[in-house]
Amino acid sequence: MIRFSRVIGTGGYLPEKVRTNEEISQTVDTSDSWIYERTGIKSRRIAGADESAASMAEIAARQAIEAAGCDPETIDLIIVATGTPDHVYPSTGCILQQLLGAKNAVSFDVQAACSGSIFALSIADQYIKSGAAKTVLVVGSEICSRIVDWTDRGTCILFGDGAGAILLGASDEAGVLSTHIHSDGEYKDLLYCPNPQAATETNKHEAGFISMRGNEVFKVAVNTLGRIVDETLEANNMDKSNIDWLVPHQANIRIIVATAKKLKMSMDQVVVTLEHQGNTSSASVLIAFNEAVRDGRIQRGHVILLEAFGAGFTWGSALIKY
Repeated sequence: MIRFSRVIGTGGYLPEKVRTNEEISQTVDTSDSWIYERTGIKSRRIAGADESAASMAEIAARQAIEAAGCDPETIDLIIVATGTPDHVYPSTGCILQQLLGAKNAVSFDVQAACSGSIFALSIADQYIKSGAAKTVLVVGSEICSRIVDWTDRGTCILFGDGAGAILLGASDEAGVLSTHIHSDGEYKDLLYCPNPQAATETNKHEAGFISMRGNEVFKVAVNTLGRIVDETLEANNMDKSNIDWLVPHQANIRIIVATAKKLKMSMDQVVVTLEHQGNTSSASVLIAFNEAVRDGRIQRGHVILLEAFGAGFTWGSALIKY
């Protein structure tokens, strides 16, 4: 019997603290209208001093586990996508395993920047399809606010904090129809975050903050996401009209609109959380998916295209029949 992976639970978490465009404009040369017109962002959530990638991941994960009605001890694998781990090691995945009491789960992290949750979903899907796992928890959790230079107008306006989770279970019904992931290190200098503790003579003076050449990243992202839409549809012998929902990475409203146009989709069919969350990196797709499931927009039987683009460059998609 062919084994498939299917979404059996979702969850999400956003910190309580809100940082508005008006607040940012008090410290850098910008304004609410300037930020909103260029990005689609009005505000973002900021993690509290006592919060971590693991603590936020736990809240999102418990929601997904509760929605699935399963016991943490039945989870075989935990994959956490994060670029802001609590420690270099142990992994945030191992910390989350302990917090959940998921003592039977193999646990590790995936670092693919904003595409991390798509990469993690792809790995989870392969584990279930191969028979190596029956229940897999995928979490994206990010505290981007701690790696942002709040004096850099080009990046501080974009990022926020949060966590999202999906629980996948083995099924004889197709759920995850396909996943597609790619990388190209040629563009590594366009978007990166240095690790000061691993500095060499050539970069020893760089602080540990996000550095981005925004216009160049935008152009590559739009072209790349257009190609992966075609790749995903072709792999599944589907037409654009077969897609019920687009759940994109929440980086910039202009990129989201361009991808929707590629699919000839109305923005009413696109899940957008960007305005009041900003870019939560690897967490954004899972947070958006969870919100649309919980508010009833995404229903069982719907076909959903998830896609993301991030530093590396990395990019990927997942086509899911919910």
